[in-house]
Amino acid sequence: MAKKVLVLSTSQRKNSNSEHLCDAFCRGAQEAGCETEKISLIGKNIRFCLGCQACRKTQKCVLPDDMASILEKMKAADILVFATPIYFYEMSGQLKTLLDRTYPMYSTEYRFRSVYLLMAATEEAETTSNRTVQGFSGWISCYPKAAFSGAVFAGGVRNPGDIEKHDALLKAYEMGKHV
Repeated sequence: MAKKVLVLSTSQRKNSNSEHLCDAFCRGAQEAGCETEKISLIGKNIRFCLGCQACRKTQKCVLPDDMASILEKMKAADILVFATPIYFYEMSGQLKTLLDRTYPMYSTEYRFRSVYLLMAATEEAETTSNRTVQGFSGWISCYPKAAFSGAVFAGGVRNPGDIEKHDALLKAYEMGKHV
């Protein structure tokens, strides 16, 4: 049975550089025989977590938005891939909000064991992604059956399409091929 790969693109910009990383990862995973699905958060209604803790008892969030269907797909995936632009040396607010809203899944059964992170930023320094990886690793540590399986960082990309000749696209593709 083919592995199910769910790719979550959190950029709010169409044709974004992190979106291109997603597509490269998906191509590689598909060539490896995986079943892939990509969800873009563009146009999705995902509200901030209220911190009400109701989901600890019910495993369902009280907020009526698009997150419930995304959570079900996350739980059913073997591999999760998150893509984010880096803003001020951190993950995007959209990714952080998405991660916060996974709390209903915390005490449920989930299939994913491997989790990947794809990042794009204007800043080129290798250290640009450190805080994003650190924050993301904190989220993964809350899911003891899962492991951080790798990251790809594309620095020096500002405008949509700047990534087209960046070596990070090949890295994302190769990472997808080896899931």
